[in-house]
Amino acid sequence: MSFGRFLLKRTLQGVVVVWGVVTVVFLLRFITPGSPVDVVAPLDASPELRRQIARELGVDRPLYVQYFEYLAGLLRGDMGYSYLSGTEASARVFARLPATLELTVAATIVAVALSVPLGVISATRRHQPSDYAATTFSLLGISTPNFWLGIMLVLVLAVQFDVFPTSDRAFGFLESVGHLVVIAVDGPLVPPGEGTRLVVEFPLDVGAFGRTFTTWLSYIVLPAVTLGTYFTALITRLTRSGMLEELGQSYVQAARAKGLPETLVRYRHALRNTLIPVVTVVGLQMGTLIGGAVITEAVFDWPGLGTTVINAIQQRDWPILQGSLIVIGVGFVVVNIAVDAIYAYLNPRVVE
Repeated sequence: MSFGRFLLKRTLQGVVVVWGVVTVVFLLRFITPGSPVDVVAPLDASPELRRQIARELGVDRPLYVQYFEYLAGLLRGDMGYSYLSGTEASARVFARLPATLELTVAATIVAVALSVPLGVISATRRHQPSDYAATTFSLLGISTPNFWLGIMLVLVLAVQFDVFPTSDRAFGFLESVGHLVVIAVDGPLVPPGEGTRLVVEFPLDVGAFGRTFTTWLSYIVLPAVTLGTYFTALITRLTRSGMLEELGQSYVQAARAKGLPETLVRYRHALRNTLIPVVTVVGLQMGTLIGGAVITEAVFDWPGLGTTVINAIQQRDWPILQGSLIVIGVGFVVVNIAVDAIYAYLNPRVVE
């Protein structure tokens, strides 16, 4: 099978999975106790008013009609409207998506930057103090709940020593590396605020760039460390086991017998083959982090999809909740397809 056919096959499988996610998320509203009318209608609403609200929300029609209308709306990019605010669900969901992606990428960078060197050190210095320290760290990282770790980091580093901010997100990554310029083009034919554009201009002032980037970094360090700790421990253990297996292979023994430097044998040959399964796990965990950031975002009041999901559940705002879950599911599928493509590129035997 060629690489193109392999990628097409994975893409079609991903489309089927996304359809399944959309169907399950849509049905959740109907198997959950309560009704959207209960959220919108006053407590003393008359039956006539409740029927009118149901018609306006479109929940009085048969289930299959609502389902196909919802699918048609998704294909147009329409996720419906919030029951409470009346705003477009897609606009609110995609406005929060960059914060979650930013946190996910930062947590992945922290995890990979720490775990791969720790795994290599642990494997190359087996049964030495550094090996015991790395394995103990990985055990603690896997065993520690991230919500508890986040609270402890806030109490110690933010409250006690005042090194980092306690919560929130000052601005996004683009705003930290560029200047924000708001260009207003409002006029008599343009409604107020409709013509305002947001432009990011990259600064020439190195000092201003350093200050804004440092501020952005201070806000994201604690959430990224909290979210990436379990990920770090997992990749450390995987790298260690993979390196131990590769270092015992015959090609490594042959390379040493030829007189190649030990550094070249370890990092050019053994580590390169070890990173193939690591890349797969990193991609899969990135998809998991997108949906698993809910607790971390709640602890640090990070304005991403996690806090949006929690608020939507508390308020029973189903269009916002459905849109958030669908975006998380699509993100997971897209990451998996990308990982399959990278893995097939690194190891062409996968597509055979």
